[in-house]
Amino acid sequence: MQSKIDLSELFKNDESFLKALNKLTKEIRKYSKYQGKLFESAQNLYDFLEFDNNISKELESIYIYAHINNDLDLSNSTYQDYLGRVMKVINDLSEISSFVVPEILEHEYEEFVAFLKAEPKLKTYQLNIKKIFRNKKFTKSKEEERIISILTSSYDKPEDISEMLINTDLDYGFIKDENGNDVHLTNSNYSTYIESVNRDVRKATFEAMYNEIKAHENTFASILATEILNNNKIAKIRNFKSARELSLYHNEVKNNIYDELIEGVHNGLPIFYKYYELKQKVLGLKDFHLYDTYANITKDYNKKYSFEEAREIVLDAMGILGEDYSKVLKSSFDNGWIDSTICKTKRSGAYCTCAYLTHPYVVMSYEEKLNDISTLAHELGHAMHYYYAQTNNSYQDYGYSIFVAEVASQVNEIILTDYLLKKSTDIEEKKYLLDLILQRFKSTIIRQTMFAEFEDKLHKLEQEGNTLTKELITNEYYSLNKNYFGQNVIVDEDIKYECFRIPHFYYNFYVYQYATGYAAAMKIATDIINGKPKALENYLKFLKLGSTKDPVASLKLAGVDMTDNKIYEDIFKVFENKLDELRSLYE
Repeated sequence: MQSKIDLSELFKNDESFLKALNKLTKEIRKYSKYQGKLFESAQNLYDFLEFDNNISKELESIYIYAHINNDLDLSNSTYQDYLGRVMKVINDLSEISSFVVPEILEHEYEEFVAFLKAEPKLKTYQLNIKKIFRNKKFTKSKEEERIISILTSSYDKPEDISEMLINTDLDYGFIKDENGNDVHLTNSNYSTYIESVNRDVRKATFEAMYNEIKAHENTFASILATEILNNNKIAKIRNFKSARELSLYHNEVKNNIYDELIEGVHNGLPIFYKYYELKQKVLGLKDFHLYDTYANITKDYNKKYSFEEAREIVLDAMGILGEDYSKVLKSSFDNGWIDSTICKTKRSGAYCTCAYLTHPYVVMSYEEKLNDISTLAHELGHAMHYYYAQTNNSYQDYGYSIFVAEVASQVNEIILTDYLLKKSTDIEEKKYLLDLILQRFKSTIIRQTMFAEFEDKLHKLEQEGNTLTKELITNEYYSLNKNYFGQNVIVDEDIKYECFRIPHFYYNFYVYQYATGYAAAMKIATDIINGKPKALENYLKFLKLGSTKDPVASLKLAGVDMTDNKIYEDIFKVFENKLDELRSLYE
């Protein structure tokens, strides 16, 4: 029995959704009546902020209803239409309301403080207003902001175009699977075959993928270069020194945290290289290629778990997080927060999203593998973070920074794996779980940091006046791979084309947060598992903060100092201990 999502708390049916959408489409026109009048009085400003707040809450519910229904069945043209109509409203609202921030910034923060005396209810918006004034020196005139707002959808095009190429337009051809059957390789099934126990399958998968991308390298290089150029130009327009500084500033994160991540991981790479030494030995390979690094070293472990079993495992494992956490987590299973059904027209992958007026929602496809239990725990970590943030804060203060967005999800995964390891009496299962921990470290700490360094280098090169040719882009990526994989791994030259299929390279400085988030999660989870005094209490306080503290201060409350490079020494020690544990099982 799998879990189906219940969206009736958002809207009872499509009819009520359409009624709300049509009403909102008319309501957003009322923004114009506030233009030029925001600071006429304290009452005017409060009335506008309440109006804007209500619009945003309603739009959030409308968007999530259309978004989830569309993802549950991508072939359903009705929900495609609904989502398109919602996106138009979002774009219209962005343009209609583009006057707001510039108009507020025509004034001084002290004027707002004076308004607080006349209208004390403005206090609930003080944090938001303070954050707006924080950006004053980087905000342009009303007309310039309107133009930037209009062009925003164009800046997103590299992401859309690259996704279309990778997932739809490119044909990766056929490979033979472990049984000699012809299989059509796609971007979505690539991970299945690159992890094959059969080396020939891994090699064929790797070559088929990157040969096809190589055939379109000029197009991809142009798209990626456009993304980087856009980011650098917007940073320049807004008077930031770099695109990276702009991105980190908006997340209230200082530049040095990015550099310390790269330095900390560089220092730990010699420890990490030992993992591949063990893997090569266990696989019995004379030489060790990039495509071999993905192979599972526990060949025969393929235990299946029903969704009911997964539910009980997750609930039992997360019991360590306290009675209240467990109670809410149980409610997520019992009250339609989760959709785990499998459908060929359902969007692949997994995610969690939240509507402030209801509760979080999780969408995934549960296929009864151990990895699916990890995914379930991961997304429910997001859900619990949303839940605690929304129930302890006003709407305008509940949305926490992206910088801490992956912490709660990773804490759950780490706690789950530790729980399963302690419960297991099966040597093969223990090997699988330990290797899962090490692979997670590789994919999140090592790989995402490499991505972050690559993204940073390309932006700097473009900013310094270099033309981002296909040779420059791919050679930079190839060089980084050689450094991050070490001398004992044969870094196949085709890997240089992987940079074109990483979707996050078409965002703007996002990937580093996976690594910093996982590093923070390892520290938090390890402290809770080891029973460190106040570790759990402080973690639950962190989950409740929303955006009331900046993300670095939030993590400090949870017991993690991201400004101290020592955190990376600590997590590499944890990695080394798990590696030693795995090695001992083989020896």
